[in-house]
Amino acid sequence: MKKKVVSVLLAVMFCASIFTFAGCSSSGSSKDTIKIGFIGPLSGDAAIYGTSAKAGADLAVKEINAAGGINGKNIELIAYDSKGDQTEAINAYNRLRDQDQVVAVIGGVLSGETLAMKDIMVQDNMPVLSPTATAVDVTTNAPNIFRACFLDDYQGVAAANFSTSNLSAKTAAVMICKGNPYSEGVSAAFEGAFTANGGTIADEESYSASDKDYSAQLTKIKELNPDVVFVPDYVQIVGPILQKAKEMGITAKFVGADGWDGVQTEYADAAQGNYFTNHYAADSPSEKVQNFIKAYKAANSNKDPNSFAALGYDAVYTMAEAIKTAGSTDSSAIITALNNTNYAGVTGTLKFDAEGNPKDKEVTIIKIDGGQLKFETTVVNK
Repeated sequence: MKKKVVSVLLAVMFCASIFTFAGCSSSGSSKDTIKIGFIGPLSGDAAIYGTSAKAGADLAVKEINAAGGINGKNIELIAYDSKGDQTEAINAYNRLRDQDQVVAVIGGVLSGETLAMKDIMVQDNMPVLSPTATAVDVTTNAPNIFRACFLDDYQGVAAANFSTSNLSAKTAAVMICKGNPYSEGVSAAFEGAFTANGGTIADEESYSASDKDYSAQLTKIKELNPDVVFVPDYVQIVGPILQKAKEMGITAKFVGADGWDGVQTEYADAAQGNYFTNHYAADSPSEKVQNFIKAYKAANSNKDPNSFAALGYDAVYTMAEAIKTAGSTDSSAIITALNNTNYAGVTGTLKFDAEGNPKDKEVTIIKIDGGQLKFETTVVNK
């Protein structure tokens, strides 16, 4: 009888502990932690972007926790690998919401995966801050979704303005990855601004993400001999395109977007002398930038941070400030705080417009020179 009473007591205590744990988790925080999710490609062809953004996010979490956390609570960053796949991203988000019960999400990293999760995130009213998803539609009709980066169309216009004003380009060829929201969005904005500036789009060539040979497209471009070739895509595609263009003797300047960040690592010779739009320059004299770079290198085996790392860092700090200002982990309170954010970050000041996009951020133009990314100029679209 005594043994039976003890068993019943243990069962009651066990059940109580389950309900107590569930009650804590439902708010996304325990007595000492606040759970924030991260979604991005940590493996696969686009891993350079996800791992960089996560490394920046990890550094921010480490610094914030060392400084006392958010209102005395440490941040617990729970990261899942999207593998650059839209279905994987949706599954990752569902796990963060249902299993981990996070209070906010940093991500996705890529535009396609973020758009895939968008409707579910909006339905859940989850506070979301993407560090690097630049597609225009990411924040459209999504009052709970914000981004730390400038938009596809914004950098497309900046690239066109730089091409016509600084490179004196009159004609341009554009290479577009069909079915890729990022490539299509930046290209459309570039073409509109380039023609508005008096330039002519001499050619538009398309390819798919699975293509490995770009000879046909580049042969036509070489025959037309445009002043610039605009290729807004990611390193794993841009690198081989630049390599083939060099082999073919194409002399036009190539111009790209922020997906080029990191192209100098494996394709320095092919990328030499070309330009791309980016979110910050590592050789900036800014004390905030240089302090970030020093801390990042110390935490990542002396590796230089790219713009994805800087944006991941800024995104976590911005979300932490919003949660701190909200004074709770309530979704609506965090979203309200994000709408009133004014955070001076590594990549510029983050304050959001009515659609959750950064207001008036400068676009940095980077030149690839000697295997290094060099600050060229900044462009502010008017």
